[in-house]
Amino acid sequence: MNKGTAIVGFFMCFLAGMFLMWGIDRSRGVEITADKAVAAGSVDHSAAVIPISSDDPIYGNPAAPVTIIEISDFECPFCSRVEPTINQIKETYKDKVRIVWKNNPLPFHKKAVPAHEAAVAVHDLGGNDAFWKFHALAFANQKALTEENFEKWAGESGVDVAKFKAAVKSGKYSKKVEDDIAFSKKVGASGTPAFRINGVTISGAQPFDKFKEVIDKELAEANKLIAAGSKPEEVYPARAKANFSAAPEQPERAEPKEDTEVWAVPVSDKDPQKGPKDALVTIVEWSEYQCPFCKRVDPTIEKVVETYKNDVRIVWKDNPLPFHPRAVPAATLARYAFETKGNAAFWDVHAALFELQPKLEDEDLKGIADKFGLPWGNVKAAIDSNKYKTVFSDSQDLATELQARGTPHFFINGRRLSGAQPFEKFKELIDDRLKVAQAMVAKGTPKAKVYEEIVKSGKAPPPPEKKEVGPAPADSPFAGGKNAKVVIHEFSDFECPFCSRVEPTMAQIKQEYGNKVKIVWRNLPLPFHKKADLAAEASYEVYKQKGDAAFWQYHEKLFANQKSEDGLLRPGLEKYAQELGVDMAKFKAALDNRTHKDRVQADKDAAEKAGISGTPAFVINGYYLSGAQPFPSFKKLIDRALKEAGG
Repeated sequence: MNKGTAIVGFFMCFLAGMFLMWGIDRSRGVEITADKAVAAGSVDHSAAVIPISSDDPIYGNPAAPVTIIEISDFECPFCSRVEPTINQIKETYKDKVRIVWKNNPLPFHKKAVPAHEAAVAVHDLGGNDAFWKFHALAFANQKALTEENFEKWAGESGVDVAKFKAAVKSGKYSKKVEDDIAFSKKVGASGTPAFRINGVTISGAQPFDKFKEVIDKELAEANKLIAAGSKPEEVYPARAKANFSAAPEQPERAEPKEDTEVWAVPVSDKDPQKGPKDALVTIVEWSEYQCPFCKRVDPTIEKVVETYKNDVRIVWKDNPLPFHPRAVPAATLARYAFETKGNAAFWDVHAALFELQPKLEDEDLKGIADKFGLPWGNVKAAIDSNKYKTVFSDSQDLATELQARGTPHFFINGRRLSGAQPFEKFKELIDDRLKVAQAMVAKGTPKAKVYEEIVKSGKAPPPPEKKEVGPAPADSPFAGGKNAKVVIHEFSDFECPFCSRVEPTMAQIKQEYGNKVKIVWRNLPLPFHKKADLAAEASYEVYKQKGDAAFWQYHEKLFANQKSEDGLLRPGLEKYAQELGVDMAKFKAALDNRTHKDRVQADKDAAEKAGISGTPAFVINGYYLSGAQPFPSFKKLIDRALKEAGG
């Protein structure tokens, strides 16, 4: 591994780089930061061969000798993966480089366009500084690109939320996004991320060394131009013209390949269904009642049922999206109807909910309940207690495993169809699947067994991600059962705010599972946390002197004082140790001599070898979980590990 790649690896949790103002990853809980960008200034490069607009977000010196145009997509995982490299470039080259952002939401990323329009609005209302903060939050929360979060991040970026909401609602920012997409096509950027460094093309999430090679060459060329009398602001147009004229034509942007897999999508009597059980085609639908696209496709589904009659069965799976606050109450009403009165009542309520959308307040739900003879008191109690929480979460977990992102999402005899597609799209796939099913029947498969046979031979959801960290060193602090069959390696950093945020969840795990699990502490102080290494060494000295119980007490004190001014500085480390009755002469000597530096480094090395680069991170009997995840995410993997271990 070369030095640049190693540095990038360590920074992968740091999705927005080494900046001055902290941002937050609210979906996974990994740490990121946002920087204060330099104002665009008055340099006009709108006439350059690769033009830069006054509406483009800009970071850095407007007259920098090297300009990097970053063509990116907030929903693209490779775009987030390259951000630490871009931040390393900013840190390394400082005023010698400026970054110019261009929006290129790819057509198969359904959440990308709203995210980019929101970012444009933030830039318009708050300028460069606000944009880069929003940009950091969007990449850090890439799996939570929702309207609600856009508003939250706009506020955290310093923009008036009311003005932001009104601006986004106006729709005026779609033009900037469309213009940037056209720009991307013009310069041959068919995918994301893509870069033009003074006109030189770099495609994809390349390592730092790849960028460095081009930047250093361009700096040398810029110096020649300036030495020959060019003004600094004249360098970019000249170099872009020289480089871009020699750039090869790029292919058109690629559409994603059609998913031709037949997935093993399970159904059961606990799922609301419409149509005969022995229908030759089963359509499994993940949907919810506040989503406008789900409402839009519902008449299409009715047309499918009317057209194919007994050949089609519809199976409903709930996926109430977290940014639709009335989705769960509405789904609860429908589920209550199903539980108490069966399929017919469910579909009656289902139709009424879509008819009323977006009016889904309690008063509206009560009207539906009254209409279909469902006692409102019972329904309201189910809503207030979130009675079907497990039903919803199980359905959503299955959707995640099957990569059924967003709503509505369909599987037609196992074949995927995403979004509010027109009837013709459904018909094309249904007809194809119907022929396959009819052929199965002709060869002897009973009609009632067709879907069962499809599930048997279909592609199963991929297993949870795994990472190999090996057994924990014998001298590792731990809590729980010493010989537990499930071991949780917790890679953490005392200066990381998300590591402290996950601690209540770890306490809940200890309470619920007791000695069935063993939680092993592994130090992973991140390189940009200047106080973290010494804090890790201090905690290890406490452990060596006084054992596991004292370690966990010290650990709690460090997290509790994480945000105080000197909480993790030497005086604080000594204070907490003294409170626990540690031999202070030995403690101070251990810190002075960096006695435990190598032991902490051993945990770092284990993390790097396993491909763990962010904190907090957990390995549960080999299953990997990244970030400050909620308790259910841990429970799912712990229960799986217990079952496999026979515990």
